[in-house]
Amino acid sequence: MSLFERIGRLSVNGAREANERLALLGESVVCALSLLIHPRRFRFRDFLLAFQRAGYGGLPITICIGFLLGVILAFQTASVLKSFGVETFVANMLAIALFRELGPIITAVILAGRTGSSFAAEIGTMKVNEELDALTTMGLPPVRFLVLPRVAAAIAAMPVLTIFAELSGLVGGAIVLQVMGVPTVVFWRGVATSTTAFMILEGLTKGALFGLLVGLIGCLAGVRTQSSSDGVGLSTTSAVVWSIVAIAVTDGLLAVVTYVWGIGLNVSL
Repeated sequence: MSLFERIGRLSVNGAREANERLALLGESVVCALSLLIHPRRFRFRDFLLAFQRAGYGGLPITICIGFLLGVILAFQTASVLKSFGVETFVANMLAIALFRELGPIITAVILAGRTGSSFAAEIGTMKVNEELDALTTMGLPPVRFLVLPRVAAAIAAMPVLTIFAELSGLVGGAIVLQVMGVPTVVFWRGVATSTTAFMILEGLTKGALFGLLVGLIGCLAGVRTQSSSDGVGLSTTSAVVWSIVAIAVTDGLLAVVTYVWGIGLNVSL
């Protein structure tokens, strides 16, 4: 196979894959808009089950990772700032980092690895067992029955998990500074001084957006599963990888937009 032929085949396969993804995304948007007109068609039982798995099931690992993240950040920053005698500002830096960036990102990565892969595996297994074809034959749209409840659960679970990750990170930082001789009252005073309602809302909004990306990518990867021996495994891997890539790209774009527009830049230390 020549180089040009290989490039042509890769281009055609990429265009076909992008077309399928856009078609599934468009169908999801249409079904979501139709549910606004007929909300009773939404499967609340499936939504609650998916929310329980994504939110309550992922709470322990989220709290653990958030706590360890706060401990690590506090140790790393305090070791540097202590030489200048301003280790009390660790609380301000930790609060800004967790509420604006690290809390939503770390929580989204956990959700992608735990819940997004689960969505892809569940729907992918149904695709291999031809259950999706059975739903289509009976006139039941798989997107409305399988995709939308899971996506809505991911969107609803992300802000909750983000709050617990941020609070556990702050607790970890407070413990570290307490060991270093900084009173707990001083730590929480610094957190309250540097934290604003807009900052918290910004982090929760990012979390909901990341949940939308993780839910959509995981479900779409499951719907596109190939009927082969390793189809489900490839879909699960694809869901996790593309979810993390989408989270990083989206967060970068949001950072550029907030910097250009000057949103939330007035932060006091």
